[in-house]
Amino acid sequence: EVLLENLLREILPPGSYGIQHAFQSREIVDAVIYVSDKIVPIDSKFPLENFQKYVAAVDDAEKRTHYLQFSRDVKKHIDAIARKYILPDERTFEFAMMYIPAENIYYHVIAGPENLEETESLHSYAISKRVMPISPSSFYAYLQVILMGLRGLHIEEQAQEVMAKLGQLNGDFTIGVWDAAECT
Repeated sequence: EVLLENLLREILPPGSYGIQHAFQSREIVDAVIYVSDKIVPIDSKFPLENFQKYVAAVDDAEKRTHYLQFSRDVKKHIDAIARKYILPDERTFEFAMMYIPAENIYYHVIAGPENLEETESLHSYAISKRVMPISPSSFYAYLQVILMGLRGLHIEEQAQEVMAKLGQLNGDFTIGVWDAAECT
């Protein structure tokens, strides 16, 4: 969670994100990003214990057992994120992000293990639940895109303000022309 907060603070402007956001259900997500009038929920999850057992396993049977437990743990986290934090009635987008702070665990969620049959990859499962797994390096790239979007929104807001002022100036100018015409 600390790494997540640091990344947000380093890249996004103040006020464009929040930490420990509480929903009406009293569920608290680790972080949110405010994009226009919507919220992107981000929760930090990773089942470290079973992943470490999988990595340390010596034989294929043991690897398979621990990987399947790791896979079940990840799916439980994905399900919880989808259920708790994808809340369009509370202005969330139709997706959430699952921040995995360890690149090696992220890799196994995205690519899966070698030589272990899994009917559905964890990545496919996450996407089907509208949960986007992210790592520190991939999150950095997403944040850069979000930052460009926020800048675009800011420019659009400024353009609307300029257009409104130009419209007001045009109205003032038109009234001034009519007043001058009445004087002649």
